[in-house]
Parts: sequence; structure tokens; C-alpha cells
Amino acid sequence: MLRIATILLSALAGLAGPASAAQGPCTRQTLQQHAVVVCIARPQAHAIRTLWKDARGTPYGSLSGIASTASPATGPMLFAMNAGMYHPDLTPVGLYIENGTELHRANTNPGPGNFHMRPNGVFYVAGRTAGVMETQRFLKSRIRADFASQSGPMLLIDGKLHPRINGQGTSAKIRNGVGIRADGTAVFVISDEPVTFSAFARMFRDDLKTRNALYFDGSISSLYAPSAGRADRFMPVGPIVAVFGR
Repeated sequence: MLRIATILLSALAGLAGPASAAQGPCTRQTLQQHAVVVCIARPQAHAIRTLWKDARGTPYGSLSGIASTASPATGPMLFAMNAGMYHPDLTPVGLYIENGTELHRANTNPGPGNFHMRPNGVFYVAGRTAGVMETQRFLKSRIRADFASQSGPMLLIDGKLHPRINGQGTSAKIRNGVGIRADGTAVFVISDEPVTFSAFARMFRDDLKTRNALYFDGSISSLYAPSAGRADRFMPVGPIVAVFGR
């Protein structure tokens, strides 16, 4: 019975098996006693892109639908996940930059929900550098980002938990986000089971050793990662981050 249960859990999680997972950038891990998938992207070795609309101006919506967008300058798409909050029409809630062009302006307005749990932040790629920075600091820095997506809240700020993430919250959801290590490696995480904000933030700080980390979303969190046997299609998504081989 135990063997049958293990097989069923593996199937539900979308596992392709240890061999295939080991060959790609995404691996299954247990962090803070929760099952997660961790995907690694190194800007020097990978092309990291934010994507929203196709050549016709239609939001991709689907993670798997962007696999054919690789340009001659990039290799195959290695993985993709949703990368920021969006309105019902899939328009980004906050700043969105693609190929150096700002397609949606930064949102610094107060409001309800996780996005407005200040400070929120921006995930960006500038040349072969990836980063996560508080929104106001990013805007003041005048970094010329090639790709960027604003979301919120920040999970880690210079190695410290967001001031409102204090371990007392009990709301648990499937969550995803990104953190940046000191060497510039971008670490993307999606939970396989509901987790609290506190547990999710501690994964980035204590287990993955990132200094700054940003929350992308919860409940709708999705991953497309052939090497891990994942092709989530829970519901349409707005901004997407995709990682390609160079």
C-alpha cells in the first residue's frame, strides 16, 4: 500500500523520474518540511526572459505555449513560470518590461492584497545580470532593464524577512517566487503543497541562501519544466518568466 501511495503522489506531482529531473535545471526538494520544485538560472549561462504577449499582441496565457518563442540567439526553453500579478484581462498589475521596452508602468499606489504589501519589488534582467529589488529602490536606481516584472510582497530584503512576515500568519497556499544569490544566480521556487508566507520566505533565506527574494503569486502558481515532467495548465496567466539555454 505504501508503494502504491508513493506512485500516486509522484504522478500527481508531475514527476518524470529521478534521471530526467537530474538532467535539467529544475529539481524536487524538501525545504522547511514542504515539497517544492527549485529551478536554477545563471544569467551567464541562460537567457532569462519575461514574456506577456505574442507577435499578434495576444497574451500567451499558457506556459507551454511559449516554448516556440526561442530566438536564433537562444537555445530551447528549459522552464517557465508565472511571474507577477495581473488583472482579469492578463494585463500586469505593476511594472512590466520586455526587450528593453516598458509595456506597463510601475504601480506604487496603496491598495489591498499581497501586491500592495509594501515593500513590494521588481525582478529584473539587465544584460547578463539578474536581480530582485524593492520597487522604490529599483526606480531610483535607473537600471536599464531588458526584462522586468513587478510583484509583491518582497519576501527577503537584504537577507531579512519582510517586516510583515512574522511567522504568525496561518494562510497556506501553493506559492511561487524568485530569489537572487550573492553570485547572481536566480533561484525560482514553486511549492507542491500549501505553505505559509513565513515558511516560503524562510526557504529562500535559510535553505537556498538568497539575499533578496520576491513573491510572484499563490494558488494560480504554475510551472512548465520538461526536465521535471511538469506542464501545469491550471488557468491563464499574465506575465511569465522563461529561461532558455544560450
